[in-house]
Amino acid sequence: MTARKNRLRGRTALVTGSSRGLGLLIARELAERGCRVMLCARGAEGLAAAEADLRARGADVASFACDLSDASAAASLLAAVHERVGAVDILVNNAGIIQVGPVEAAEEADFREAMETMFFAPLRLVLAALPDLRGSEAGTLVSISSIGGRIAAPHLLPYVAAKFAHAGLSEGLRAELTQSGVRVTTVFPGLMRTGSHTAARFHGRSGAEYSWFAAAASLPLLSMNASRAARAIVRAAERGRPELVLTLAAKTAVRLQGLAPVTTARLLATAARTLPAPGQHPHHGMPGAEAAAQSRLPRWVTILGDRAGRHLGEPKPQR
Repeated sequence: MTARKNRLRGRTALVTGSSRGLGLLIARELAERGCRVMLCARGAEGLAAAEADLRARGADVASFACDLSDASAAASLLAAVHERVGAVDILVNNAGIIQVGPVEAAEEADFREAMETMFFAPLRLVLAALPDLRGSEAGTLVSISSIGGRIAAPHLLPYVAAKFAHAGLSEGLRAELTQSGVRVTTVFPGLMRTGSHTAARFHGRSGAEYSWFAAAASLPLLSMNASRAARAIVRAAERGRPELVLTLAAKTAVRLQGLAPVTTARLLATAARTLPAPGQHPHHGMPGAEAAAQSRLPRWVTILGDRAGRHLGEPKPQR
């Protein structure tokens, strides 16, 4: 049997939010398939560590630190990609922020920050990269949305709103770009064990919010091994799949939403009632590493998530 041709080999891939977590794992997978990889993230220190990690694995890699929520960042980033690794064949829009807490403890600025990071930044980057993608024989756009971009989970509203918008953008782009040969894959991951609970920001009763989110993002029945997720994402991009939903829980939720939307809404309302109230003196934007110190969650509950976070550059919880 003839081996499947690797259509990614020799291509140039730009991965945003790739200094840690899922983005770093996707960059590794692309490098292993023979891609030249450009890393992008806000923090120069974490980005340098990620670049060193890929170089040690034999990757052809470069990096560029920038804040993609800055309207001028897309042009600067594309110029750096062209200078260092060439025209973009594969764009993975992965950068994101997670804010956890009740809507009463959130501010309008939180929604604006989420939209700038997870909708307008990908939009600007796609518009800047379109000439490259259209001119490539393997033009590929991968949009990392979330199950939260399909089902509006409570206590995650800024994140959910931005991910819904990103998913709509990605699906619309697929309809418009297919005729030009550009493949678009929209990814809807459920919770993954990346250590994201320490990088998230928490509103309201931060310790209590941290407890439920960290547990959900760490326990095997609720979350997925992130390395396996990254492999599935790159495989879907290589094959040009239009959509990928990851984790059994996410797939079940999507099917339920499609078959019984009223029942799904009732279940979400029930779940919201079990989550922490804002409290009399709600916190705002407490980093997860600090919120861990206010949590009563036993350490063993998050051991898998914490271990993943240590390997993927996430902040260490303060306990």
